[in-house]
Amino acid sequence: MLDREPFKTLSGAIHYFRIHPDEWYHSLYNLKALGFNTVETYVPWNMHEKEEGTFTFTGFSDVVSFIQLAQEVGLYVILRPTPYICAEWEFGGLPAWLLKKTAVFVLMIRHF
Repeated sequence: MLDREPFKTLSGAIHYFRIHPDEWYHSLYNLKALGFNTVETYVPWNMHEKEEGTFTFTGFSDVVSFIQLAQEVGLYVILRPTPYICAEWEFGGLPAWLLKKTAVFVLMIRHF
Protein backbone atom coordinates (compact mmCIF):
# COMPACT_ATOMS: atom_id res chain seq x y z
CA MET A 1 0.00 0.00 0.00
CA LEU A 2 1.13 3.52 -0.77
CA ASP A 3 -1.02 6.46 0.24
CA ARG A 4 -3.75 3.93 1.11
CA GLU A 5 -3.75 2.59 -2.45
CA PRO A 6 -2.49 -0.79 -3.68
CA PHE A 7 1.07 -0.41 -4.92
CA LYS A 8 3.24 -2.91 -6.74
CA THR A 9 6.97 -2.36 -6.39
CA LEU A 10 8.80 -2.93 -9.65
CA SER A 11 12.46 -2.62 -8.74
CA GLY A 12 15.75 -2.82 -10.56
CA ALA A 13 19.23 -2.60 -9.05
CA ILE A 14 21.61 0.20 -9.92
CA HIS A 15 24.64 0.36 -7.65
CA TYR A 16 25.68 4.02 -7.61
CA PHE A 17 29.21 3.11 -6.55
CA ARG A 18 29.80 0.97 -9.67
CA ILE A 19 29.13 3.65 -12.29
CA HIS A 20 30.44 7.15 -12.81
CA PRO A 21 28.18 9.80 -11.27
CA ASP A 22 27.84 11.41 -14.72
CA GLU A 23 26.00 8.25 -15.82
CA TRP A 24 23.54 8.09 -12.89
CA TYR A 25 20.85 10.15 -14.57
CA HIS A 26 20.99 8.17 -17.80
CA SER A 27 20.85 4.85 -15.91
CA LEU A 28 17.97 5.94 -13.69
CA TYR A 29 16.09 7.45 -16.61
CA ASN A 30 16.40 4.18 -18.54
CA LEU A 31 15.20 2.18 -15.54
CA LYS A 32 12.12 4.40 -15.35
CA ALA A 33 11.60 4.18 -19.14
CA LEU A 34 11.59 0.37 -18.87
CA GLY A 35 8.57 0.60 -16.58
CA PHE A 36 10.22 0.28 -13.17
CA ASN A 37 9.05 2.50 -10.33
CA THR A 38 11.83 1.77 -7.84
CA VAL A 39 15.62 1.54 -7.83
CA GLU A 40 17.46 -0.62 -5.31
CA THR A 41 21.05 -0.13 -4.19
CA TYR A 42 23.44 -1.36 -1.56
CA VAL A 43 25.50 1.04 0.55
CA PRO A 44 29.03 -0.43 0.72
CA TRP A 45 30.61 0.36 4.04
CA ASN A 46 34.14 0.18 2.62
CA MET A 47 33.37 2.96 0.11
CA HIS A 48 32.18 5.33 2.80
CA GLU A 49 34.66 4.57 5.62
CA LYS A 50 37.92 3.45 4.03
CA GLU A 51 39.77 4.51 7.15
CA GLU A 52 38.20 4.05 10.55
CA GLY A 53 36.36 7.21 11.57
CA THR A 54 36.88 9.00 8.23
CA PHE A 55 33.71 9.13 6.13
CA THR A 56 33.33 9.95 2.44
CA PHE A 57 30.09 10.92 0.72
CA THR A 58 31.36 12.60 -2.45
CA GLY A 59 31.97 11.47 -6.04
CA PHE A 60 31.21 7.77 -6.49
CA SER A 61 30.20 7.70 -2.80
CA ASP A 62 27.61 10.48 -3.00
CA VAL A 63 24.61 8.33 -2.13
CA VAL A 64 22.52 11.39 -1.20
CA SER A 65 22.83 12.86 -4.70
CA PHE A 66 22.00 9.46 -6.19
CA ILE A 67 18.81 9.25 -4.11
CA GLN A 68 17.83 12.82 -4.98
CA LEU A 69 18.38 12.12 -8.67
CA ALA A 70 16.22 9.00 -8.45
CA GLN A 71 13.48 11.12 -6.87
CA GLU A 72 13.77 13.71 -9.67
CA VAL A 73 13.39 10.94 -12.27
CA GLY A 74 10.30 9.71 -10.41
CA LEU A 75 11.66 6.57 -8.80
CA TYR A 76 11.29 5.29 -5.27
CA VAL A 77 14.47 3.99 -3.62
CA ILE A 78 15.13 0.83 -1.66
CA LEU A 79 18.32 1.62 0.21
CA ARG A 80 20.20 -1.38 1.55
CA PRO A 81 22.71 -0.22 4.18
CA THR A 82 24.23 -3.27 5.76
CA PRO A 83 27.62 -4.31 7.08
CA TYR A 84 27.95 -7.08 4.48
CA ILE A 85 26.75 -6.99 0.88
CA CYS A 86 26.46 -9.92 -1.51
CA ALA A 87 27.25 -8.00 -4.66
CA GLU A 88 30.57 -9.50 -5.78
CA TRP A 89 32.20 -6.58 -4.04
CA GLU A 90 35.62 -6.77 -2.42
CA PHE A 91 35.41 -8.18 1.12
CA GLY A 92 31.62 -7.99 0.97
CA GLY A 93 31.80 -4.22 1.34
CA LEU A 94 33.45 -4.44 4.73
CA PRO A 95 36.36 -2.02 5.24
CA ALA A 96 39.83 -3.58 5.35
CA TRP A 97 40.64 -1.85 8.64
CA LEU A 98 38.29 -4.32 10.34
CA LEU A 99 40.97 -6.99 9.90
CA LYS A 100 43.06 -5.18 12.51
CA LYS A 101 40.32 -5.77 15.08
CA THR A 102 40.96 -9.24 16.53
CA ALA A 103 37.42 -9.93 17.78
CA VAL A 104 35.86 -8.97 14.46
CA PHE A 105 38.38 -11.05 12.52
CA VAL A 106 37.68 -14.16 14.64
CA LEU A 107 33.93 -13.75 14.15
CA MET A 108 34.39 -13.36 10.41
CA ILE A 109 36.50 -16.52 10.15
CA ARG A 110 33.80 -18.48 11.99
CA HIS A 111 31.16 -17.08 9.62
CA PHE A 112 32.99 -18.01 6.43
